[in-house]
Amino acid sequence: MVSESIVKGLVIAVLAGGAGLVLARWLDALGPAGGARSERTIAEPARLSDLAARGKILFEATCAACHGLHGAGTDQGPPFINEIYNPGHHSDEAFLLAPRVGVRAHHWKFGDMPPVEGVTDDDLRSIVRYVREIQEANGIVFKPHVM
Repeated sequence: MVSESIVKGLVIAVLAGGAGLVLARWLDALGPAGGARSERTIAEPARLSDLAARGKILFEATCAACHGLHGAGTDQGPPFINEIYNPGHHSDEAFLLAPRVGVRAHHWKFGDMPPVEGVTDDDLRSIVRYVREIQEANGIVFKPHVM
């Protein structure tokens, strides 16, 4: 027969574990830094290529309001300085398509991304080059995606 103290201990352990799981899922749903703007310091490359320098200007004008200065993320959109956006998981083509057609929410809890009006394909190529160079400066490099 199982003693009453063992049963009480098991019930407490299950309840504590369940509460921890609920808390972890709730915090995950809020996004990075509990939903607050990222305060992470982002390293900038010593020198941007000409294409990326143009992309930085365009990124700041069209993307930074949601994705943060240097792609650090905000409470409106995810950070691009994150392993989930390494080129092996999100290709350059994915970055080109997102502002063209929008994106259904799938990695983060920020909601769907609508298409971005007034950004040309040349603009997008510059922006993607900037994102890739800033990622590389922060150690985000190609890693094959494994499911």
